Amino acid sequence: MARTIAADELGVEFKDAQREAGASPASSRAPSASRTITLAVENMHCGGCMRKVETALLGVPGVAAARANLSARRATVIFDRDAGSAAPLVDALEKAGFKAAELAPETVDNEKDNPARPLLARLAVAGFAAANIMLLSVSVWSGKGGGADDPTHALFHWLSAVIALPVVAYAGQPFFSSAWGVLKRGHVNMDVPISLAIWLSAIMSLYQTIRGTDQVYFDACVTLLFFLLIGRYLDQRVRMTARGAAENLIGLQSQWAHVIAPDGTIERLPSRLVEPGMRIAVAAGERFPADGVIASGMTTVDESLITGETTPRTAAANAIVYAGSVNLGAPVEMEARAAEADTLLAQIGRLMATAEQARGRYVRLADRAARFYAPMVHSLALASFIGWMIAGAGWEHSLTIAIAVLIITCPCALALAVPAVQVAASARLFDKGILLKAPDGLERLAETDVAVFDKTGTLTAGIPSLANGDAIDDATLKAASALAAASRHPYAQAVVQAAKMRFGAVSASSGVEEKPGFGLRRATDGGEERLGSAAWCGVDDAQASSASLWFSRPGAAPVAFRFEDKLRDDAAATVDALTRAGYRVELLSGDRIDAVASAASAAHIADWHAGLKPDEKIALLDTLKAEGHRVLMVGDGLNDAPALAAAHASASPSTAADISQTASDAVFQGAKLAPVVELLATAKKARRMSFQNFAIAFGYNIVFVPLAIAGFVNPLVAAIAMSTSSILVTLNAVRLRTAKLELKA
Repeated sequence: MARTIAADELGVEFKDAQREAGASPASSRAPSASRTITLAVENMHCGGCMRKVETALLGVPGVAAARANLSARRATVIFDRDAGSAAPLVDALEKAGFKAAELAPETVDNEKDNPARPLLARLAVAGFAAANIMLLSVSVWSGKGGGADDPTHALFHWLSAVIALPVVAYAGQPFFSSAWGVLKRGHVNMDVPISLAIWLSAIMSLYQTIRGTDQVYFDACVTLLFFLLIGRYLDQRVRMTARGAAENLIGLQSQWAHVIAPDGTIERLPSRLVEPGMRIAVAAGERFPADGVIASGMTTVDESLITGETTPRTAAANAIVYAGSVNLGAPVEMEARAAEADTLLAQIGRLMATAEQARGRYVRLADRAARFYAPMVHSLALASFIGWMIAGAGWEHSLTIAIAVLIITCPCALALAVPAVQVAASARLFDKGILLKAPDGLERLAETDVAVFDKTGTLTAGIPSLANGDAIDDATLKAASALAAASRHPYAQAVVQAAKMRFGAVSASSGVEEKPGFGLRRATDGGEERLGSAAWCGVDDAQASSASLWFSRPGAAPVAFRFEDKLRDDAAATVDALTRAGYRVELLSGDRIDAVASAASAAHIADWHAGLKPDEKIALLDTLKAEGHRVLMVGDGLNDAPALAAAHASASPSTAADISQTASDAVFQGAKLAPVVELLATAKKARRMSFQNFAIAFGYNIVFVPLAIAGFVNPLVAAIAMSTSSILVTLNAVRLRTAKLELKA
C-alpha cells in the first residue's frame, strides 16, 4: 500500500523532488491530496537509465514529481491520489524497458538508517576544509616572506587552525567514538592509532602556531580525515547496496491481506497478523501476502522479481505460491502456510544479512593481524620518538616523525582488505539469485576441484512426467488418474497431468484410500483397483524393476507407468563449463540404474553411481577426500543433507522446501543450473582479490614505514599514503560487482 501524504506535509520535499526530477511548470503545483510511493526498479544501471526512468514516470498523468536513486535502484514518485494505483507507473516503466514493483512504506523508511549518509556529510566538510587549508599551506610554502617571523605566515597558520580544529572534532567523530569505545573496555582497534595520530598532529600544530614556528600540519590531519572518510564511505556504500537489494526484495511483500472469516465475510488485516491456516482472497493484480497454497481457483503467477524467472507460472489448486509474487490472472483463494518472518522473502533477507556480516577465515585472519598490529604501531611510533630524541633531533622533530610513523602504520587497508571483497561478492551473487549462508563459504568454494551432483531435483527439474503415456489406453489412464487425483505424490500428480493433457479434465474418485509407502486403492463393484508399487499391485519380482508405478484392476493385467524427470535446460552446458575449467564432475543418486545412466549421458557426466543410500554417498565423498580432492556437493538439501554437510563446500537449489533448513553453504534460485558456475567463478575471483588486497596493504607498509622512521615522510605525505592504500583496497573490491567473470582452470 502506498503511504498517503497531505499537501501541507510535502513542503520542501515536494519542491526538491520536483526540481531534481525536472518537472515541467505545468506540474509545479502541489496537488491538494497527494501521495508518495517508492518503486523498486530492477535494471537501472547508469545515469542515462535514471533519466529514462524519471522521464517515463513524469509522462504518466497525475504525476507531480519523480526522482530516481541509482545506488538503491529505486524511484520515488509524488502523484495525485485520484490517479489511482501504482499500476500505470509500473506499466510506463515496463514500456521504457525497466522492471519495477511498488515497495512497502516500511522498507522505504529503512533508508533513514543508512549509515553512509552521516559519513557523506562529514566527508564533504572534511574535503572542503582540506582544500582551503591546503591553499593556505601552499601560500605559506611558496611565499618569500620572513619565514616563521612573517606576520602573513602567522595569520595563515591561525586561519588554518580556525578551520581545522572544529572540522577535526566533527569529521573525526566516527573514529573517535570507536576508539573511545574499545579503550573503555581495555582493548584497542585500528581507530585508536588513527585517533591518536589526528589529535597529536592537531594539538602539536596548534602549539607550534602559538609559538610562531613553521612546524604546522593542520593540512595533514584534515587531509588524513578526508581520505579516511572516503575509504569508509565507499565500504558503507558497498554494504548498503547489498542491503538495499535485500530490502527491495523484502519490500515486495504485500502489507495487507483480505482474510476470509469462517462465516464468509472478508476482513482486511495487516499481513503481519496473518497466521498459518487462514484463507485469504487475492484479487487479480495483487501480491500474495504470505506463503501458502492455492485453495480454490486457477491463475498465473509472476515471480520474476523473486526467483528471476520471467515466464509466469500457472497455479491451480494446491499449487505453492510465495509472498511478494503477483497474481496476474483471476481472483483466487489461498491458504496461508507461512507469514511475515517465516516467508521465503524473509528467509532470503536473513540469509543476505548473514552473508554480509559473516566472518570467514580470511576475515578472521585480517582481524587478528589488525588486532596485534595496533599495539605494534604504538610501540613503533614510541621507539621512533625515543630513537630520534637520543640522536639529538629535539622533541619537536622527534614527535613529528613519531606522528608520521603513527599515521603510516595505521592498519586500515589491512582491516578492509577482505571484508570489502566479501561484501562485494555477496552483493554480486545476490543480484544473480544466489544466497550465501556460510561465513567461510566463498573461501571453501574457491578451493574445490571436484563437483558432485545429485540427480533428482538438482541435475533434473524434480518434476516427473509420464514417459510411456502413448502405450497406455484411454480407459486405463482415466481410471488410474481418478485414483491418482487423491494423492500429492509426484508420480501420482504426473499421472493426473498426463490425463489432463489427453482429456482436458480429471474426475477424482470417491472412497480412495492411500497407504503410505504402498499406494492408492478403492473398492468397486467388480473388485479393488490399485495404483502404487509393484508389490502393492501384485506384480512379480521379475517385472517389478521395469517401472516406478503400477495400476491393477480386476480381470486385467497390471499396467506399468514409467516416468522421466527431465534435465534442467542448461545441465549439460553447466557440466561442460565445469569440465573445461578443470573440475572432475560426478553424479551420485539413489535412483534406479537406468534412470541415472540416462541422466548422466544427457548431462555429459562420465562418472556416476546409482542406487546409493545417504551413508553410501558420504562414503564416496570420503574416498574423494582421501585422494586429496576438495568436493563441492550440489544437492536438494533435504535427503542429501548428510552429504552436503560432509562435503568441503555445498550448494542447493531453492525448492518448495524451507531453504533455512538446508545444510548448504549457498542457495541458488531459478530453474537454471548455471548459478553453480557463477558461484565458483565469483568465489575464485574473490579469493584472488583478497590476496591482491593483502599485497596492497603489506606492500604499502614495506615501502613507507622505513621511510617514515628514517624521517623522509612528513605527516601530510603519511596521511595521503595511508589513506590512498585504504581507498585502493576498497576500489579493488568494488570491481567485483560488475566484473565479467569466466570460470577457468
